[in-house]
Amino acid sequence: MQRGRRRSIRLTRCPGSVHHRCLTSLSLGSAGGEMAAALSRALKLPGKKGSELGEYDPLTQADSEDESEEDDLVLNYPRNGLGAGSSKLRGSRSARLAGDEDEAQDDEDDEDEWRERLPAKSRADGEDVTGAQYRNHRDPERGGEDRAGPGAPGGSGAGAHGADAEQKRRRARNAVRSAFFLVPLVCVALLVLLCAFLLPCQKRELEKRPAWERALGEAGGVTPPALSLWDVDGDSVEDVFLGVTDWTNDTRPTLGNKVYSAVALSGVSGRVLWRKVMRESVMYIQCGLQYSSQPTPVVLLVGKSVLMAVNGTTGKTLWLVQLKNIESQAVLLPDLQGDSVPDLLIATLPADEALDLSLTLLSGQTGAKLGHPVPFNLTGQGKLIGPLLHETQQGAYYILFGLGNVEAISLRDVYIRATGKMPITQALRGKDTGWEGLKTNSSSFIHIYRGSEGVEFLLPLLPGLGDNHNSLDPAWNLNSSTSDWVLVYGSSKLSLLRQKDARKEWTFNSGPIHSQPAPGHFNDDGILDLFIQHSANGVMKALVVDGANGHLLWSAQFVCPRLVLETSAIATSTGQSAFLFWAGDPIEAPKNITKPTVSPGVAAAEPLIRKLFLLHPAHATVLLQLTSTTDTAVTSAVSYQERMKDASYITVSSRPTADSEPGARVVKSTSLRAAVTKGQIVRLGESGRSGGGVQPGAFEVNKFFRGLSFKRPVRETHSSTTPV
Repeated sequence: MQRGRRRSIRLTRCPGSVHHRCLTSLSLGSAGGEMAAALSRALKLPGKKGSELGEYDPLTQADSEDESEEDDLVLNYPRNGLGAGSSKLRGSRSARLAGDEDEAQDDEDDEDEWRERLPAKSRADGEDVTGAQYRNHRDPERGGEDRAGPGAPGGSGAGAHGADAEQKRRRARNAVRSAFFLVPLVCVALLVLLCAFLLPCQKRELEKRPAWERALGEAGGVTPPALSLWDVDGDSVEDVFLGVTDWTNDTRPTLGNKVYSAVALSGVSGRVLWRKVMRESVMYIQCGLQYSSQPTPVVLLVGKSVLMAVNGTTGKTLWLVQLKNIESQAVLLPDLQGDSVPDLLIATLPADEALDLSLTLLSGQTGAKLGHPVPFNLTGQGKLIGPLLHETQQGAYYILFGLGNVEAISLRDVYIRATGKMPITQALRGKDTGWEGLKTNSSSFIHIYRGSEGVEFLLPLLPGLGDNHNSLDPAWNLNSSTSDWVLVYGSSKLSLLRQKDARKEWTFNSGPIHSQPAPGHFNDDGILDLFIQHSANGVMKALVVDGANGHLLWSAQFVCPRLVLETSAIATSTGQSAFLFWAGDPIEAPKNITKPTVSPGVAAAEPLIRKLFLLHPAHATVLLQLTSTTDTAVTSAVSYQERMKDASYITVSSRPTADSEPGARVVKSTSLRAAVTKGQIVRLGESGRSGGGVQPGAFEVNKFFRGLSFKRPVRETHSSTTPV
C-alpha cells in the first residue's frame, strides 16, 4: 500500500525536571513561531491535555517509516497492528507534528483501508489520549495489559485467544508448582507435630509411674517376703508380685487368724491388679514361664506344700500340685517329654528325715509329676544349696545341690531314676566326659565343694543377679547355667569356681559375710567384680573385690548394725555398674586402732535413720545419698525402663507404728534418675580407694550424676575370669 511521505521531527528525551527548559530552547530556534507551537503541542507534559491537539491516528503511527530505537519515548510494539498492543495506546507514547492537509487526507485513506481489511472492533470513546500516554509511561505492565485487551483492533482473533490460553496455562503451572511445594510442606509439618506433641504424651505418662507407695498387710518382722517382677499387663513396665500376710478383722491377731495371699501390683501406679488367696504363706513367686497355647505369662506361687501356676494377667489358677516340705524354688529344665514346654524340678526335705533330700520332676505344661521323687542321702548338714542347673561346654546338664557341701549329679541320671525310662529328648542323651571323670569311688555324685566349713552361698557369676528375681526367665537361665560360680563358705571366705573343672580361681578372706554378693563391673577390665558387706560390733564394712584376681578394689565403713539386705548392682551408660546399698553414716577408719571401739549399748541398738547410697566407680571417693528413712528395708529389686533409660528401685519395708500393734509392710517404687538429681553428695576421704587421689569438685560430681542413665545389663556368659 502506498503511503505518503511524512515530515516528522525526531525528539530527544529530556529529563523530567528540564522538560520546560527544553521546550523554551526549541521555541526560540530559527524554525519560527509556528514550529515552536507544534513542538509545544508535541511535548505536552503527561496528565495535561492541549486544546489544539487533535485526535491521534493509530494507523499513521503504525505506518511511520521514521521510527527507530533512538526514540526513547516510543514503546516497542509489533508493526501493522498484528500484535497484542492497543493501537490507541501505541499512539499515545509518540506525538506527531501536525502536517498539511495532504498528509491528513492520506492518513484518512490509510485508516479507511485498514478498517476494511481488519475486523471491526468497538473502541472506547472519550478516553484522554494524553492521560493514557501518562498511564502507560508510569505503569508499563498495566499498559501491556491494556494493549492486550479486547478493545484493541490487533488483539482479536488468534492473538487475543492465544493470550488468554497462555495466561490460563501460566496459572495452571503456578497452581501445580504451589501444590508440589505445599503438599510436602504440610506433610512434614504434620509429622513434626505428631512427633513433638503426640508421642511424648505417652512418654510423660510413663514418667509419672516411678513415684508410688502402697501399704499391704502387716510387717512380719525382718523376714523378706516373696518378691518378683514381670510385665503382665502389656504396658512395657514390669509389675510387682508380692507375698502378703493380713489379719482377720473379727478377732485378735493369732496364728490361726492370718490370711495369706499373693498380690500383683501395677508397676505404673501401684494399683492392685489381682489378689490370690492362699492356704499358706507364699515362699517364692517366680515368673517367666511361657506356654505356646497361652500367650499370657505364667506365674508360679510356691508354698510349703503346694505349687500353683496362675495366669499372670488375671490370677486364675492353671494347675496345682500337692507336695510335702518344699525347700527350694522351682528350677527351669529343658524339655524332657517332647511337648516343647520346659519342665520343672523342685527340692523337698522331709522334717523327719533331715538328710534325705529329694528331687522331684514336674511337667511344665500340667504340673503332673514325672515319675516319683528321687531321694539322696547327703552326708552333711547346714544351709540348703541350690538346686541349680548347669550346662557344660559339651552340652550335658547337671544339677548342683547340697547341705553345707555342694554336689552335682547328671540330669540324665535323675530322669532315669525317677521314671525308669530312657530319655527321649536330645537334651538328656549325652554326658560330659570331663565332668564324669570328677566322680570318685563309683559314686553318682560329683564333688564340687567338700570341707569342714559350711557353704553359705553358691550363685552364678552373672550381671544383674537378683535384680529382677525372675528365675524362670529362659534367657536368664540359659546364661546362668553356663557361667562360673561365686562360692561363700566359712562365713568369711569368698572364692570363684571355674565351671569347666570346678576348681577355685582365687580366694578372698574377709569378715563374716551376711548377705549375698552382688556382681557388677567396678573396673574396666570387662570381668565382673563382687560387692560384699559384713557387720560386726555395730559397724558395717562394704568392700569391692576384683573378679579377675580377688584383690580389694574399694572399701568403706559405716555406722550400721547387721542388715540382711542384698546390694543391687545396676548397669549404667558408662559401661560400669552403680551399686545401691543401705547403711548409716560413713565413718573414717581408725589409724592406730585395729578394731573400732563401740559401746555395747550402741552396738545392740539399730540406727534410727537408714540411708540409701549409690556408689559409682567413676567417683569412688564420694557417695550419693538418694534417700533416708526410719523404715527397715527387708528386700529390694530393680526394674528397667529401656525407653526412658531409667530404672525403678522397688523396696519392701517394715514401717513401725507408735503403739504396740504390728507395723505395716510398705511397697515403694522410686525412679533412680529422679532420685539422683535430688541426691546429696557424701565424701569418703581417703577410705574410698587405696591410694586416694584428688577430691572432685561438687560441680563435676553433680554434672556426672545428672547425666547418668541406666540400662538393662547384658546377660553375657563369663566362662572364664582370666583376661586374655
